Amino acid sequence: MTTRDPVRAPGARLVAVALAATLGACGGGSTGSSTAPSGPTGADDPTASTRPTPDLTEDDMQVRITIGDRRFTATLDASAAAADLLAQLPVTVDMTDHGGVEKTGPLPAPLSLDGQPDGADPDVGDLGYYAPGHDLVLYYGDQSAFPGIVVLGRLDGDAAARIAEIDGPVIATVEAG
Repeated sequence: MTTRDPVRAPGARLVAVALAATLGACGGGSTGSSTAPSGPTGADDPTASTRPTPDLTEDDMQVRITIGDRRFTATLDASAAAADLLAQLPVTVDMTDHGGVEKTGPLPAPLSLDGQPDGADPDVGDLGYYAPGHDLVLYYGDQSAFPGIVVLGRLDGDAAARIAEIDGPVIATVEAG
């Protein structure tokens, strides 16, 4: 398992913002909505997401997650999947607990898999997406590598430990910001 530094260096953040701006420029100026593909998408997949990618700033990379009276924040990585998540916000997700390591729940529409590997080995504290189920995932325990996992970013501060304290299913509201 790899370990990521939860404190991002300013240079890395600048690169992420530049990448996000580049992704946004590739999305075109279309404001119309398109139908999301029904299966996984990838860079070589002709059915890849055609949803426009918004121009993202550093502030846009933050999301707020509310579960009951608990509030958390997360910082998204610059990716087509993260841009697709931002485009769906705000969203309320009914989440279930899986194996004492993650809370998962379906998003209204699938996220783009453009530029993503076939799977990932998420770290404790990662915010993820499980492509086969179109699920948003909050990793509060150690999940091993698995096909279909996409790491979207990191839960900030002690969010993973605080989520671990919440037993059973939850309703999470995710908002930009």
